Amino acid sequence: MPDAQPYIARRPKRADGARNYDAILSAAGKAFESQGADASLEDIAGQAGVAIGTLYRHFPTRASLVEAATREGLAELIGRAEELSGAPDPLAALAEWMRRAVRHFSTFRGLVGILTRSMYDEGTPSYAACNAMHSSGARLLRAAQVAGQVRGDLTADELFDLMSGAAWVRENSPADRDGSARFVLMILEGIATRPATG
Repeated sequence: MPDAQPYIARRPKRADGARNYDAILSAAGKAFESQGADASLEDIAGQAGVAIGTLYRHFPTRASLVEAATREGLAELIGRAEELSGAPDPLAALAEWMRRAVRHFSTFRGLVGILTRSMYDEGTPSYAACNAMHSSGARLLRAAQVAGQVRGDLTADELFDLMSGAAWVRENSPADRDGSARFVLMILEGIATRPATG
């Protein structure tokens, strides 16, 4: 018997359902940004103007709500990686993409841990998007390695571990100081076979 697939929330076609779905997602985005991934689902429902039962009908688990709230950002990362593939300077392309990824991974407190787990756990709602994002970043890494710009022994998993560390630094930096910028630069200097571009 095949394993049950994780639930992926979809926007309803009916107008009232779509309104509720959108209101919940909007409230969740604000709550996650201000309170982190553990924000109260009851408070999110209240801010959306719906009953908690309505929230659970659309998003049966917290993980399904987090997935829906971060889906667009992951899709943008995948799309940007595709745009950067074949760039004349593969290291610069990888560097740009890494900085974008670190910003997305640290959109709100706790997200980097969720995405890191989801990348390797097929039972999580974010697995498919995280896996696709991982593959798109891995292609940029391989291009830079083929060009001789990045050390050949670096694996994609190791690169993502480094990026997750940078995202954790950004997530926990004081509001007036983003420590991840220097962290990413040091990563680039460590993996490059020539000086990394700014």
